[in-house]
Amino acid sequence: MTWSTREIADLAGTTVKTVRYYHQVGLLDEPDREPNGYKRYEVHHLTRLLQIKRLTGLGVPLAQVAELGTSGEGRASVFRTVDAELEATVRRLESIRRELAILAQPGASPEVPTSFSGLVQDLRDNDRALLTIYAQLFSDESMEVLRRTLKAHPNDELDEAFRDLPEDADDATRQALAEQLAPFIVPGATAHGVTLEPRASTPGQAEAARRAAGHALRALYNSAQVDVLRRAHLLHEAGDDGADTGDEAP
Repeated sequence: MTWSTREIADLAGTTVKTVRYYHQVGLLDEPDREPNGYKRYEVHHLTRLLQIKRLTGLGVPLAQVAELGTSGEGRASVFRTVDAELEATVRRLESIRRELAILAQPGASPEVPTSFSGLVQDLRDNDRALLTIYAQLFSDESMEVLRRTLKAHPNDELDEAFRDLPEDADDATRQALAEQLAPFIVPGATAHGVTLEPRASTPGQAEAARRAAGHALRALYNSAQVDVLRRAHLLHEAGDDGADTGDEAP
């Protein structure tokens, strides 16, 4: 008994297009043809087609299906590689499910990194946008420290004063707020004193992350707020210089 291309495709649960493609890439031998030119597939073609379908269903790439023999370490190596890739996929999917479970809880929001969902009510739109960017640029450890710091509300009054600062704030107001913020400033830190380590593998990538964070800060906050942060950093650095040189305050 023999089958046409359509018939063998139906038997194998695939498509005519797929069968023809397997011929093109050398995975399936071409069958003999009848005098009228129609292909006639035999049992060994169906067996091979089902083998290909099973292997691809297990995640073996087509390029490696052709390399698989009937035995040997080479075949085992391919299966171990596919298994490792599936394990990584399972971990990724489990992580996604954990995030979805958190987002399904009352009060959660997709507008911020999942771990910050419980703080959404305390954040403004620009704060949320900055956290999303920070989560991409900085390490998970840094973001967790920042989350704990924000959750602890170390200085709500100071936070609100900074957030409500108008763009036309006068010099005296900016300076006073900068002086209040200065004690919380450390090099490479947020206004809350949390040092952020870039999620980077090279110095160049780390510098690019810091530049991007600075650009986001300037885009999301008004010029007065950015000026206050600049002044606070300068005040902090001046204080450190005085301590390092042994200068005493008058």
